[in-house]
Amino acid sequence: MEDSQQGIGQAPEYAGFWIRVLASIIDTFLFGLLLVPIIALTLGDAQWSSVEGEGMHMSTMSFETLQVPSGWNIVVNYILPAIVVMLFWVYKSATPGKLMLKLAIVDAKTGEKPSVTQWIVRYLCYYLSAMVMMLGFVWVGLDRRKQGWHDKLAGTVVISHKRKEPVQFNH
Repeated sequence: MEDSQQGIGQAPEYAGFWIRVLASIIDTFLFGLLLVPIIALTLGDAQWSSVEGEGMHMSTMSFETLQVPSGWNIVVNYILPAIVVMLFWVYKSATPGKLMLKLAIVDAKTGEKPSVTQWIVRYLCYYLSAMVMMLGFVWVGLDRRKQGWHDKLAGTVVISHKRKEPVQFNH
């Protein structure tokens, strides 16, 4: 990769376990902000409730009576997330959480943008990474190149473009 992308003379680093967990939490939160109103407005009878007491006020949304048809369940839980994630990967090489943290997914051999086939394999292998007690994701913390099973099978790595500021002392 070119120095202009990395900062002068600074090579990228593999993105470790905890920064990737944080990116995933950010993505989950942002996707929830998108999804909850869509579900509430289109699929059901979500009810807002309000609780007050001891100087506090809290509003919550309850989906107890929400009856999501199985077809919509598949669309909302599997197809929509796959489309959103794949679009971000293809056009930005990262999800919003990774973008916020200056992380990018690249081809493990070339450091370039992965192919569409690699993106598809990576996404499908998320399920494999999750199946065995999330061990495929935990593997990121154990692997020298910080690759989860989905990265290994797709031939990708996640790198950090974050510039580290050198420590300076004023005398």
